[in-house]
Amino acid sequence: MAKRVVITGLGMISPLGHDKNTFWHNLLNGHTGIGYIDYFDTSDFPVRIAAQVKDFKAEDYLPKKEVRRMDKFVQYACAASKVAVEDAGIDLTRVDREKIGVWIGSGIGGIETLEKNHRQMLEKGVGGINPFFIPMLIPNMASGQVAIVLGVKGPNGCTVTACASGTNSIGEAFRIIRDGQAEVMIAGGTEAAITPLGLGGFCAMKALSDRNDEPQKACRPFDREREGFVMGEGAGIVVLESLEHALARGAHIYAEIIGYGASADACHMVQPDEEGRGAVLAFKMALAQAGIEPEEIDYINAHGTGTRLNDVIETKVIKTVFGPYSYELPVSSIKAATGHMLGAAGAVELIASALALENNLIPPTLNLENQDPECDLDYVPLTPREKELKTVLSDSLGFGGHNAVLILRKLG
Repeated sequence: MAKRVVITGLGMISPLGHDKNTFWHNLLNGHTGIGYIDYFDTSDFPVRIAAQVKDFKAEDYLPKKEVRRMDKFVQYACAASKVAVEDAGIDLTRVDREKIGVWIGSGIGGIETLEKNHRQMLEKGVGGINPFFIPMLIPNMASGQVAIVLGVKGPNGCTVTACASGTNSIGEAFRIIRDGQAEVMIAGGTEAAITPLGLGGFCAMKALSDRNDEPQKACRPFDREREGFVMGEGAGIVVLESLEHALARGAHIYAEIIGYGASADACHMVQPDEEGRGAVLAFKMALAQAGIEPEEIDYINAHGTGTRLNDVIETKVIKTVFGPYSYELPVSSIKAATGHMLGAAGAVELIASALALENNLIPPTLNLENQDPECDLDYVPLTPREKELKTVLSDSLGFGGHNAVLILRKLG
């Protein structure tokens, strides 16, 4: 018999803060983490803005020796996982660690480590390469290192599906618990790609907003003046448990995951299907697994990147799935606040969805001042909205045509 799966812990390292309370406060009060990049000199770049993580010291969470052997994306994942486990109230010294697993995705992995070691090789030859170069670089090392740091030995993996990585990873962790292969999973996404090569690559694609004179206004989901997304970084981690395991230890339960859908556009490397057929399939799969009608969804936390194509196509998807009800359904995107956190985006957005559900508050879509007529749904512009929420949906759409959808419900 399939097990029910609940969320009992929330952890993040994000441009809006490093704990759920700071993150939620900043999100509701219209703050944005987008500003000028100070990691490196951007004077030769057409884009000089991003949503950087501020005031993060890996040594606050990890031994210095271990920090030196981790790319920043792994540091973020380890720190956020520790925060999530602490929030869940799990004492790892008193549980069966063979029944606790880790599933953390990353869209890009250790690109900062790649750039640094390439420079060192050019300067010093092969002898300049760090012996830990490969294990610092590979995307699965976030899951591997979190398991090492926490000493948990259950199912362990990494889903790499670009901007859908975090959502897919939580979905796969949900399946593992549902199928009885673990009692607890630490799951989410992590990314640290604000580097010269990372920024330069997205600039070359012309995917980014270049509103350098107004960083805080640069990301404009569903707005007529949107120009592209703004890079973000960080990690979002949730603790998932079987319902019986959570109830047995008296855990605080944020929400139950009741549906997961995953699909492919099978269309183009970076452009979504113009009719959104792959995304529609993922939405319908999640609703079918949840066993609910579309009209039972009370809020959608959208992918909402602020790019010309995504926002129109995502709007079409919602209309196709929800029909006339789509005009009554609140939808919002938090990317104008967090930036696009790439492989971590879906996980952080699921955390925002869980907090919205718990607090009956919908986070706003910032900078939505001049709504695009082609994006004609209720996108909760500028300010949060109170609404009784029972069931919410969060979706992520990634390069390669990867689509992932999760549905949360209040336990009751």
